[in-house]
Amino acid sequence: MKFNLKHFLIAVTIFIVEVLIATKLKDIFFVRAYLGDVFVVMLLYYFIKAFFNLNPTKLIIGIFVFSCLIEFLQYFHFGELLGFKDNRIMMIVLGNSFSWIDILCYFAGCVILFLIEANFYRPKVS
Repeated sequence: MKFNLKHFLIAVTIFIVEVLIATKLKDIFFVRAYLGDVFVVMLLYYFIKAFFNLNPTKLIIGIFVFSCLIEFLQYFHFGELLGFKDNRIMMIVLGNSFSWIDILCYFAGCVILFLIEANFYRPKVS
């Protein structure tokens, strides 16, 4: 475990973007419905990387599986089952409706992360 300030600042920036999407850009359907889901996997990735030096590919796959699990649990309204029905913030975080398109957005975010990391870690050829 080693703190990485760069990854932490990226995570904070993405978090601010997510808050702006949820509050100021909520009327722009494409941004609210899709772009937020693409960014959320990136937020998770950089937040975890801020504290743990994990293999990027394994972490990206793990985040995708985790995101899909949460999405599938939404089908069963698990936020309500956990008692968060009246907690607006928790219901936003956990979500409350299943969507295959959300899974596609998570996948797109993970592909973008993979491309960023593959380019970043690619050996420099002289």
